[in-house]
Amino acid sequence: MRSTLMGSTQGKTELLKDLERAVFEYDAIKAELLTRQIVNQKIDIHSAFDCLTKAISIIGDRFAIGELFLPELVGAGFVVDKAMKILQDEIKRTGKQENYKGIIVIGTVFGDIHSIGKNMVAAFCRASGFKVIDLGENISAEEFIKAVENHTPNILAMSSLLTTTMAEQQKIIKGLNDKGIRKSIKIMVGGGPVTKEFSIRIGADGYSPTAPGAAKLALELLYGKELTRK
Repeated sequence: MRSTLMGSTQGKTELLKDLERAVFEYDAIKAELLTRQIVNQKIDIHSAFDCLTKAISIIGDRFAIGELFLPELVGAGFVVDKAMKILQDEIKRTGKQENYKGIIVIGTVFGDIHSIGKNMVAAFCRASGFKVIDLGENISAEEFIKAVENHTPNILAMSSLLTTTMAEQQKIIKGLNDKGIRKSIKIMVGGGPVTKEFSIRIGADGYSPTAPGAAKLALELLYGKELTRK
């Protein structure tokens, strides 16, 4: 009996190690298969979340010091996002309560159909313990405002990859002010042409040029730590 239990524990540990390895190998198919195995074997969901969080945090740190580059960051973010969604679907299916650190509504603004940067931020924020409601791309100011009203998030994150659409971020903030709900949330902005100075000028609460930085900023905004706007 004891040997059976030890074998079972070892099997669970190996699955989690393999899942972590799949992130470092940027292997989304392998990660999905392993995550489904973890779910089917009823391994603690939080252990799988912790495994993915650890892996993506290491990737983010290595990116920050120049050991990894954007393609690796994108690949790892894609893998983690796929696995996270399977775990979250299982939580919904079983009716278990997930203790999220907060809720983030995220989207790419109207006139802009770029998704990679936004998807990376969403993946890192999920790995950091947030419930992420991804509106998608080409989202109008009215849709952003409605999402804030419907979901009452802690944070609204907006992405703009084109200089011609940057003004949409300011339009959304103005709309939230006009509705009287701006002060109820924190606002993060980002995207290729967006700068710290622009974020301050339009009245956002924070800006980060990278996905790992955006996830850390979200935690700082939520828990009131000193902001890091690099």
